[in-house]
Amino acid sequence: MIDWSTCNAVERDPERVSGAWVFRGTRIPVAALFENLEDGVPVHQFVALFPGVTLEQARAVLEHAARSAMVEA
Repeated sequence: MIDWSTCNAVERDPERVSGAWVFRGTRIPVAALFENLEDGVPVHQFVALFPGVTLEQARAVLEHAARSAMVEA
């Protein structure tokens, strides 16, 4: 499991979105990025579909996930 607490692009508040990790400053769950990628939506289109999420945030989340995967391997 990925430790999102060290990724500056995301935040979690138990009082919002059922405590899910969301993109900082939004109510958009991080999981939405991965679900859209699985459906073939490119990152730039995801950012267009979800106002408030920046391309930099999306890239930071993907880079964090990639680094976490390398540590777990």
